[in-house]
Amino acid sequence: MDRQKHECIVVSAVKAFARYGFKKASVDDIAKDAGVAKGTVYLAAESKEDLFYQAILHELREWNAQMSKLIDPRKDALQLLSELAQAGLASLDDRPLVKQLLQGDMHALLPRWQDRFDELTRMGRRSTVEVLELGIKQGSFRADLDAEATATLLMDMQISTLLFHNRDTPDKDERLMRRLAAAMSLIERGLTRGPSVGLTHQRRARVSSP
Repeated sequence: MDRQKHECIVVSAVKAFARYGFKKASVDDIAKDAGVAKGTVYLAAESKEDLFYQAILHELREWNAQMSKLIDPRKDALQLLSELAQAGLASLDDRPLVKQLLQGDMHALLPRWQDRFDELTRMGRRSTVEVLELGIKQGSFRADLDAEATATLLMDMQISTLLFHNRDTPDKDERLMRRLAAAMSLIERGLTRGPSVGLTHQRRARVSSP
């Protein structure tokens, strides 16, 4: 199958799965939207599950490319993290498949595909890992920082914001920005090479000294 036809089928699958969900989206409708026979869809994917995976992968790559454009190595890494978090929150509503993946919805939906979804989730953290590693190179983040584990925690914070603080109210944008500002203030203390660690050791020494 040529690449253009395959891309057309996957894009149609993205639209169907985003609109109807995995269970209600039909291969017949996907084929009709793509302008191909149903049998042609199964030349592009081994099964409906495989087509679903390809649709998520397609959206994730698009989202990663969108986030990657924001990474300017001339900027301070902490500023980049804030911009990345803000843009990520704003864009996920337009990419429901990526949003559901990062929220863990796909794992419960197709348990046998959990390992593949885990790999996709790691891909979703790629831009954050890149910025954290940039911060280490810039000397503004701690050299012993575990970029992958930290990116996971930061992503968890974003997802919790989507789940619990994303009500569609008139002050929605203001609430999200306040939460983001507060989170970044806390994150800065943990990421940067400030005197906090040394001061903590000094305080412990004072307490333990006779």
